[in-house]
Amino acid sequence: MGWRSQLGTSVKEGLGPIIDLVYPPRCPLCGAAIAAQGGLCADCWSELEFPGNPACAACQRPMGSAAAVKSDQCYSCNLAPPHHAGIAAATIYNDASRKLILSFKHGGKIALAGLLGRLMAGRLDDPEGEPPLIVPVPLHRLRIWQRGYNQAALLAQELSRHGKGELAVDALVRQKRTPSLGGLGQEARRMALSGAIAVRSGAGAMIAHRRVILVDDVLTSGATTDACVAALLDAGAASVRIACFARVVDGRGMETGNRAR
Repeated sequence: MGWRSQLGTSVKEGLGPIIDLVYPPRCPLCGAAIAAQGGLCADCWSELEFPGNPACAACQRPMGSAAAVKSDQCYSCNLAPPHHAGIAAATIYNDASRKLILSFKHGGKIALAGLLGRLMAGRLDDPEGEPPLIVPVPLHRLRIWQRGYNQAALLAQELSRHGKGELAVDALVRQKRTPSLGGLGQEARRMALSGAIAVRSGAGAMIAHRRVILVDDVLTSGATTDACVAALLDAGAASVRIACFARVVDGRGMETGNRAR
């Protein structure tokens, strides 16, 4: 850690008691008092659902014990092997994770990036050898202008801060605005995303032969991440693993109004 980072950490720690006095720590889900900033109360922690075992080795979808005995991959991944190198999801999408994501993504509570990113980092091994590139799913420039930030980029910054790889925040670009994918079939999603995502001009040399961690807040249908994975592999990436805060399984959350990813 450089001296600037050490200084920043010291200042933050020194101001902590003052910040807590002016803004007492509150749970971002229910508003209950908590011990420290950036966490959840015990009741809300218990409402989060975390990936467990047995689960598909490729997509992390929960599997029944009988199915896991027959194969380490789910039926869908055996039928159509994914091009990505695995999914690391911090939570399974449910009401609690949905509330956190909506507050973070649409409610302007960007401070939640620390909590969400910390949980995501816990699902990733520390890199060995050359660190992977950490690449966020891109937003179109008009969407960034409307929202003010790219939530995936904030999460990618947190993963880099936790030592999970080298941040490449603008490696991918969204060349055209895409409509909401909710309610569309697989082919319609593919057509909507055709030509929408590409590797930034000049970023190909950085991506070639590198392992990549692709970062998003929620993984639902996988249409957007599939387009990102294809662009990265076409640019020569050695492998692409997906990291997200919440993973939708069995269709849960598809009706909540979040855009399918």
